[in-house]
Amino acid sequence: MEDVLRWGWMATAASDAVWDNEDMLATAARMLQLVRDAGALAQLPIHLSAAALARAWIGDFAGAASLVAEIDSAVAATGSRLGPGAALRLRSLQGKEAETSALIASTIEHAAAGGHAIALYAHWAAAVLYNGLARYPEAAESARQATSSPFEVFVSVRALPEFVEAAARAGDAELAREALERLAETTQPCGNDLALGVEARSRALLSDGAAADDLYREAIDRLRRTQLRPELARAQLLYGEWLRRQGRRVDAREQLRTAHDLFATIGMEAFAERARTELLATGETARKRTVETSDALTAQEALIARLAREGLSNPEIGARLFISARTVKYHLGKVFTKLDISSRSQLDRALASDPATTRPLQL
Repeated sequence: MEDVLRWGWMATAASDAVWDNEDMLATAARMLQLVRDAGALAQLPIHLSAAALARAWIGDFAGAASLVAEIDSAVAATGSRLGPGAALRLRSLQGKEAETSALIASTIEHAAAGGHAIALYAHWAAAVLYNGLARYPEAAESARQATSSPFEVFVSVRALPEFVEAAARAGDAELAREALERLAETTQPCGNDLALGVEARSRALLSDGAAADDLYREAIDRLRRTQLRPELARAQLLYGEWLRRQGRRVDAREQLRTAHDLFATIGMEAFAERARTELLATGETARKRTVETSDALTAQEALIARLAREGLSNPEIGARLFISARTVKYHLGKVFTKLDISSRSQLDRALASDPATTRPLQL
């Protein structure tokens, strides 16, 4: 058991290495439950982070945000020096520029002072954010830095698709091809739909005519068979952008509309705006949508509300979050006020209408 607790985090790393997010989700859930049952508090932040990364990857931002809030509580209680990798991943996908940029800058600053590898996560987050904002030269530079270390395989590999997209859109085909070659070295041996879908999407960016069309379609077909809605939406966005530039406006609108709606549903604001802008260029308007929560709940309040909905008592929630039962009661009082309810029995109905809290964590 001691070895499992000490080295179990490598199980999720193995799933990452073969582009198997489904196994990563399952493994992260098993390891997190094992750590909880064993009361291994020192290991808890690491496994919470792995679970949060996996949830963010599939577009479960509510689940990821709850786990990030729990990470903050665990770090405060254990004195862990775990970097904000999960928070960076979540914020970059959400695409809120001011909030994400501030977190990226502070992370890089602290990493520079201590020489920590967390800076790679910050550069990866910046590449995602800037691609969403269509600031491609900046995205390419951030992706270059994120993929510069041979020792941090997870970040380096996962940032390569960002590198391909940013370099291609910035007009540096040679740099994009180099990144694509590095990407293919990791995706080809895996052969699953996620790996080959991401590769096809990246390869399409450097292709023309019928070859590009076929690759975009392959990427969408493959990614549709995975749980990774953000990756699927991004394939649809890129295909729609390509179709518009080919003069196929009707086909472009279909892809861009689908991508825009999926981005907005997930909560990827920057990419949703990029899709909306492209739709406008085809002559079609799209309502600007942002993710709205119950004006709601802070991250900790949302987490406490979800745990209460799942049936945990105030002392049980307090033990999970390293706070007192009295503090839990205080936060639940604020939750009830904000949601205009008066008891726990009403949480399920109230939270069902809140996009930030609808999906159960199941972790």
